Amino acid sequence: MRKILLTALLTVSMATMAQLKLNFSADSPLRKLQIAEMAIESLYVDSLDANNIVEEGIKGMLSRLDPHSSYSSAKETKELTEPLEGNFDGIGVQFNMIEDTLLVIQTISGGPSAKVGILAGDRIVAVNDTAIAGVKMSRTDIMKRLRGKKGTKVTVSVKRPGERSLLTFRITRDKIPLNSVDAAYIIEPGIGYVKLQKFSATTHAEVVAAIDSLKTVSESLAPDKEFSLILDLQDNGGGYLSAAERVADEFLNEDALIVYTTGRAVPRHESRATGHGRMRRGNIVLLVNEYSASASEIVSGAVQDQDRGVVVGRRTFGKGLVQRPIELPDGSMIRLTVAHYYTPTGRCIQKPFKPGDKKDYDMDINERLKKGELTCRDSIHFADSLKYETLNDHRTVYGGGGIMPDIFVPLDTMKYTRYHSKLVAKGIIVTKILKYFDKNRKTLMQYPDVAEFKKSYETPMSLLDEIVKEGEKEGVTPKDEEEKQRALPEMARQIKALIARDIFTQSAYYEVINDSNDIYNEGVRIIREMNTTGKKVREMTQ
Repeated sequence: MRKILLTALLTVSMATMAQLKLNFSADSPLRKLQIAEMAIESLYVDSLDANNIVEEGIKGMLSRLDPHSSYSSAKETKELTEPLEGNFDGIGVQFNMIEDTLLVIQTISGGPSAKVGILAGDRIVAVNDTAIAGVKMSRTDIMKRLRGKKGTKVTVSVKRPGERSLLTFRITRDKIPLNSVDAAYIIEPGIGYVKLQKFSATTHAEVVAAIDSLKTVSESLAPDKEFSLILDLQDNGGGYLSAAERVADEFLNEDALIVYTTGRAVPRHESRATGHGRMRRGNIVLLVNEYSASASEIVSGAVQDQDRGVVVGRRTFGKGLVQRPIELPDGSMIRLTVAHYYTPTGRCIQKPFKPGDKKDYDMDINERLKKGELTCRDSIHFADSLKYETLNDHRTVYGGGGIMPDIFVPLDTMKYTRYHSKLVAKGIIVTKILKYFDKNRKTLMQYPDVAEFKKSYETPMSLLDEIVKEGEKEGVTPKDEEEKQRALPEMARQIKALIARDIFTQSAYYEVINDSNDIYNEGVRIIREMNTTGKKVREMTQ
């Protein structure tokens, strides 16, 4: 067990061991661990799992540090890394579990399931003759059965609405892309929109492809208009530092500082723009909120500090700690915080925390809401010591954790009701939409484009009534009539957006739903004013 403990704690690489200057002297803290391990192994009253003891010991040490230093088992490491690598092997469906049944929400265009004829609304009830419906199988176990190496085959049994008997499909698994760009569309000639949901290995290539495509469309519509861009980073929790650096590089002039990192044992490292970016000209607006974190904050901080664009929304999360992955021999990993991120002006992105107090850290967003920071700009106060000046226009920006936007947009706490949320959580809305879509597929598929759909389609009141009635059967009812009336318009808009997604693409969902997003609408207003009046960033943010 002593060997296991030492290996788990210290075997990173010979270079890393040398860098850490490890020693095994009698007064070393490591010696205390050795003695404790030997005592437990030799004398403890019951038998023990040595690996579990080691893992719990590592977790205990890391828990006394910062909120982002962590340990993950080999299985957890694979699950955490996979979404950032850009693809996995599988059958290519998005699904929800409704009442112990796998319900296909959408097939990935061109993917294995779409090729054999799987449709949104299908219920996969068996995989390779093993029932997965009605047997309380975990989501993880179901995914294990559906995923597999590229080129392998899997047989699924499907219950399709309107079909009396089960349908059987034999699917050849393939590489399934995990896209970073959720949406890319033209708001109007001269203004493009890109929704970025994470920073992964493929993010930069996806963003570049989206910008190039939008520029081409915009130029065909309005050749004389310079292209401007809204980059939506709302709810983007971050990802790879390198992806953030490359995305920021698309906006900045040569040698402009993007971000720098430094720590007690890590020398300062700077990242600077290459000057080859596609969006070094044209107006830029970034959309952020309290769940925009890490890589999102690096991009936002760089654009703001370099006076390159306007940041719109609410103060970002404040995750500015750099983790170094330390791979262990069994595939597990320690992610150890080794440095801080700093914006070009020298602002530390990381919000304050108490070492070992993860509970308060996790509740920070709730505290902001209680204090009114999410709903009222006047409730946000910064000490003079947190004032910084942007590098070109010398505008005042603030440190203290996260990125405070140039234009604040309050959270509308009255818009989304608990009643609506419960209907969504129960799967009632999704189930009813799929049935409605199957019944009206031919009519709905006749819309030529998203613009015509947005203009002409209205969510039928009969569908909303069905959802309300189904909710009552499931024990989901509004607190009162006022809550119901507040919920119905948002439910109708969500339904319209989901139907747009099923007719067209994921981008269509955002084209519809963004009309009710206050941060988005303010961003559109800002960029239109900049385009129309020729105002610079400093003139928009004074």
